[in-house]
Amino acid sequence: MGVTGIGGLFFRSRDPVARAAWYKTHLGIDAGAESVWQQQAGMTVFAPFKADSDYFPVDQTFMLNLRVEGLIAMADALEAAGIAVERRDEWDMPGIGLFMRIHDPEGLPIELWEVAE
Repeated sequence: MGVTGIGGLFFRSRDPVARAAWYKTHLGIDAGAESVWQQQAGMTVFAPFKADSDYFPVDQTFMLNLRVEGLIAMADALEAAGIAVERRDEWDMPGIGLFMRIHDPEGLPIELWEVAE
């Protein structure tokens, strides 16, 4: 008996339909209460952070981290669509992977992680 994985992520939204469409258009995630997103098996980090951590904005209670493939091409496509992509040299971590950040239309920080091979 025990937990086998995360079964869903539910969060409040001022405009759930538009926000779900944004996730589908820009990240390929079929979002919404009636949808099921099939994802690849892989690592999931489940980690509480200190309340005053500066790893993500203090006005956000959580940050979404998504595993991706082809992060640089994805970031270029997001920027071409008018989405700001935060890139930092220190987010290229040998043995762990490459990270970049974006925000969804309601300001939720999203960390994109291409896992090191």
